Amino acid sequence: MAEDGSTSDRDAAPTPEIDVRDGVLRLRAPGATWLSTGWRGGRRDADAAYNVSVPEGWTRTDLDAYVAERLSASGFDADGPALLTGVAMEHARAARLDADSEAEDSSAVTAVATAGISNPAALFPDEREDADAASSRASDRSPDEYEPGTVNVLVYADRTLTEGALANLVAVVAEAKAAALVRTTGFPGTTTDAVIVGCPAVAEPDGDLDGEDGVARFSGSGTPIGAAARACVRDAVLASLRSRYADRELPASVADAEYGVATTRSAEVFEPAAAASSEPSATTDRTFDTHE
Repeated sequence: MAEDGSTSDRDAAPTPEIDVRDGVLRLRAPGATWLSTGWRGGRRDADAAYNVSVPEGWTRTDLDAYVAERLSASGFDADGPALLTGVAMEHARAARLDADSEAEDSSAVTAVATAGISNPAALFPDEREDADAASSRASDRSPDEYEPGTVNVLVYADRTLTEGALANLVAVVAEAKAAALVRTTGFPGTTTDAVIVGCPAVAEPDGDLDGEDGVARFSGSGTPIGAAARACVRDAVLASLRSRYADRELPASVADAEYGVATTRSAEVFEPAAAASSEPSATTDRTFDTHE
């Protein structure tokens, strides 16, 4: 407890521990609050979050039971949100950075990533073959068929956040992940990417200034927490990609990948102020060719 009565996150929340056993990665932070976009996602209080590697040819659909079995077999007894990936945990990479290098009590951000892009999701397909390949694979694939690959990112900021700041951190992490992937692979992500973000606790601030009571109200790219998260996610994702593709080629297009999709539909674009006086037109399926 600080002299002014606020919570000192650095004292209350030690640096999270990272363990890997039998294809399961645990990011342990006792008493943390997590927000997950993966299976059984949403907000959850738990002592750890997990990233679970599944074997090639995996077909399980009872995900709750499967995750519980894997955690138990790995000797992890703490419940918590979990993500699944076809990437082996030997390619997991972590990055950590102080949010404010000049502050004595600066909070730190930790990111852990596994990156594989055997199932890329192209937003701006440049070639007809991308659209044709994605369309053919989509029609041949059953709804329950698992697609290997996935870019999973787990991030923990050891600073108490507001509800809004925790939710916004998901957007910051996803943006950094997409930017890193576009620069390296040309794709913003895969068909199965997921994010988990966490912090010591979620609380509403008492004061008027950000951080004066130990609570960070904002987590955008211009804040210490957001800026550190961006750097950690970028570096962890790129390091995992370098490991995963050290002895293999990155797919140059959806057509080159084992799986994948391309967004080929165009939406109707309209001015909201004029929408009430016009009838909406039907959307069309076509290859994306221009963008202004």
